[in-house]
Amino acid sequence: MRNRLKHVLAGAMTAFALLAAPTMAKMDTATETELKKALAGSQRSDANKARDQYRHPLETLKFFGLNKDMKVMEVWPGAGWYTEVLAPVLKDNYTAAHFDPARSEGAKKQVDAFKADLDKNAALYGKPTVAVLMQQTNQMTPVPAGSLDMVLTFRNIHNWMGSDSAEAMFKVFYDSLKPGGYLGVVEHRAKTDQPQDPKATNGYVREDYAQAMAEKAGFKLVAKSDVNNNAKDTKDYPKGVWTLPPNFREGEVDKAKYTAIGESDRFTHLYQKPAK
Repeated sequence: MRNRLKHVLAGAMTAFALLAAPTMAKMDTATETELKKALAGSQRSDANKARDQYRHPLETLKFFGLNKDMKVMEVWPGAGWYTEVLAPVLKDNYTAAHFDPARSEGAKKQVDAFKADLDKNAALYGKPTVAVLMQQTNQMTPVPAGSLDMVLTFRNIHNWMGSDSAEAMFKVFYDSLKPGGYLGVVEHRAKTDQPQDPKATNGYVREDYAQAMAEKAGFKLVAKSDVNNNAKDTKDYPKGVWTLPPNFREGEVDKAKYTAIGESDRFTHLYQKPAK
């Protein structure tokens, strides 16, 4: 009887572990077809297309398991490099969590330009949503809780660390996702033999540091990808990661060298909110 009970308990624990383990999402064929079409589309400038060699949008979004029927929020999309790729695929299912235009004149100009681009491409994009996500203005609820299938953020963690809002941001992502929903993260990767600057002033973030923040918010790591790795990036530049293209903060100084390096070395992580 005792041995039978042990087997029953062991089986139950194994089943629970399987249920609790994170799972990979998988991009379907229809989404991949639409994504390839968007990547080649005329809504993208030649300059933006030229950066595909560094940003690997097709491979990155396939790793994340993006599907066109998912409700997806991109966080701080900036001028909309990834929006031009995501919006044609997701259409009404795409939400851009952007800056608060009332925060500054610069923020207003960027958000206005972003919205103008959405309007210009309305026939292709459908009706995506633009929301506000800013700790400084205490607007931290861009979407209803538990309403999203996926949250995506590209090279933003260092910005949140600089404003002491990283922990709050990860909580927003967690709260916004449905149980079982995914968080896809790309960030400039810092050296592992140096302590993490809590402000990330050079733009680089240690991979383990970012993972710890995500896990503190409740996420489980699903997988890591090397799709955005760049071994040429020495991460020791006069003006941080912005020394590299496309910023070239040093101007013409050593520009050929930095061009040969290319854009930064980046880690690419997929996390999941545990299913209940």
